[in-house]
Amino acid sequence: MNWDDTTDTSAAERLVGASADREDQAVEAALRPKDLDEFIGQEKVREQLDLVLRAARARGATADHVLLSGAPGLGKTTLSMIIAAEMGAPIRITSGPAIQHAGDLAAILSSLQEGEVLFLDEIHRMSRPAEEMLYMAMEDYRVDVIVGKGPGATAIPLELPPFTLVGATTRAGLLPPPLRDRFGFTAHMEFYEPTELERVIHRSANLLDVEIEADGAAEIAGRSRGTPRIANRLLRRVRDYAQVKADGLITQDIAAAALAVYEVDARGLDRLDRAVLEALLKLFGGGPVGLSTLAVAVGEERETVEEVAEPFLVREGLLARTPRGRVATPAAWAHLGLAPPRASHTGNGQQDLFGA
Repeated sequence: MNWDDTTDTSAAERLVGASADREDQAVEAALRPKDLDEFIGQEKVREQLDLVLRAARARGATADHVLLSGAPGLGKTTLSMIIAAEMGAPIRITSGPAIQHAGDLAAILSSLQEGEVLFLDEIHRMSRPAEEMLYMAMEDYRVDVIVGKGPGATAIPLELPPFTLVGATTRAGLLPPPLRDRFGFTAHMEFYEPTELERVIHRSANLLDVEIEADGAAEIAGRSRGTPRIANRLLRRVRDYAQVKADGLITQDIAAAALAVYEVDARGLDRLDRAVLEALLKLFGGGPVGLSTLAVAVGEERETVEEVAEPFLVREGLLARTPRGRVATPAAWAHLGLAPPRASHTGNGQQDLFGA
């Protein structure tokens, strides 16, 4: 099991947003698996990571540095904690945006214990000076601390105890090659299959003392966007509905009714997602239409449409990005129960989206 309000445009406030709010963080702390055997999904990553950790323990050495990439809510933080637990080592947690100066990183590194795991979330957002310091720390377990300024400045080498860096990123392409190359093991976290999410939901329901039937778990899993964090959040909202509107037991009908209240449809789309599709289909005939025009049509900021709504719509095959603008796919028309426009020719000899 892993992780990693209803209609607000902020990704953190959407029920189907993958970012974690304070409630998510508190619940996840209680639900997180403690070892690789408990961790559901990511079979290849688990198998490979298990070999890395077992070999390190057999040698009595510190585990190689680990880079985990993938969308939010898939279990990167959970895996970092499991790495520390499997190695019997403490863990220090920080993030790229929190390290704005090389001195910030030097302070953290110099206080590490031997074998300690340093989890650096959103590592691609670390400042460049800190990033360059990290190169030497990862490879030579040493940092140079600059004392003084100008011509009189001197570099004092500071030896570090062996440690394991676990870096997490949602945008692996932004990491410079010299940093990527210093990780001994890299893994990409994939989105989950519905059957895997059902197992996540059953485990969470067990820990939360929630009664749920198999078809109820399947209904929630199908709307969870392949993300355990969203599955756990939907489970909590359905639990609330079942307690207030029913006898507390989550069935398929109860789950569907609860998620209808929260405007999460059968494919996991919420109000914002459907608003984007409806504008694209009803106002612009399926496109192509520019991003700014589409954002104005739904009353949202351009960045909200591009970064919050579009990624899932593209992944679901409901929307395509083209050089001429955003275009709806036949699946989008079918999902909203609308008929695509008939093929027609424009005055300049070009056909519309569905022209032959």
